[in-house]
Amino acid sequence: MSADGVFFTVFTPTFNRAHTLGRVRESLEAQTCGDFEWLVVDDGSEDGTEALMRGWMAEGKLPLRYVRQVHGGAQVAHNTCLREARGQVVIKLDSDDGCVPQALERLKTLWEEIPAVERERFSGLTVLCEDQQGQLVGTPFPCSPLDCSTAELEYRYRVRGEKWGFVRTDLLRRYPLPEDVRGHYVPESFVWARLAQEFLTRHVNERLRIYWMDAPSLVHGPLDPRVNADGHRLLFETVLNLEAPWVRVAPLRLLRAAAQFARFSWLSGQGMGKQWRALRPGLPRLLWVVGLPVAGALRLRDAVMAWRRRN
Repeated sequence: MSADGVFFTVFTPTFNRAHTLGRVRESLEAQTCGDFEWLVVDDGSEDGTEALMRGWMAEGKLPLRYVRQVHGGAQVAHNTCLREARGQVVIKLDSDDGCVPQALERLKTLWEEIPAVERERFSGLTVLCEDQQGQLVGTPFPCSPLDCSTAELEYRYRVRGEKWGFVRTDLLRRYPLPEDVRGHYVPESFVWARLAQEFLTRHVNERLRIYWMDAPSLVHGPLDPRVNADGHRLLFETVLNLEAPWVRVAPLRLLRAAAQFARFSWLSGQGMGKQWRALRPGLPRLLWVVGLPVAGALRLRDAVMAWRRRN
């Protein structure tokens, strides 16, 4: 346990979502487990979010902490959470989503079912999501529980779609998201790929998160792929350097990653030489070379789309 005796830090990053934050609040008020804090990191909202949060804090119905920061993007909000979190684990609940009343209770119970002497091998626990209509989002795990790395889940078991879970706070703090990038988004998979090199995750076929499908993405910004090109470049660079050995199992997925690495590198001003040096010798560089023709086609498409936006 943490010094404050809290198991969960429920982390909600938000930016101009005052109109949907009530979903999160209602979900947390209904929880059958009270062993949590709700940490809201406001990335410079201008829609009355601060006044809303202050009002809820004054009511005292939830263990709510509110941190406001200058607008810096999702990666900065993520790192703010890592500095502020008091829980043993961090679970992200987006500002437009919810969870079922027994969600935290079940997550804690499922974690405690892993023998204490074995938990050091695990980074966390992941479950399924359903949409607001009660339909399963994505594909279930092939068996439950399934103990494997996130890389193995993707490449070997080919599980797709939105999932939900928590990660140990001490491990997240080892791998903060880079902030010295242009744009407002670095995919969290940048972290998961690193954790997958050392730790397992327990995957359980229980639907505990309600993933609302009625709102546009908060993080990807405008359609212009240049806006968050730096963050995506870093993600695909990490995937190639750490996960290239999976090419024997999922060659097309790794080749797509290689093409996207080159594409986003070009969009962020990284030439061929820098791309080559960013990748480890061997399979990562080989995949990059093979993926260059596809990357070139994507680059041409991006140029055409950019021309259309200007005209």
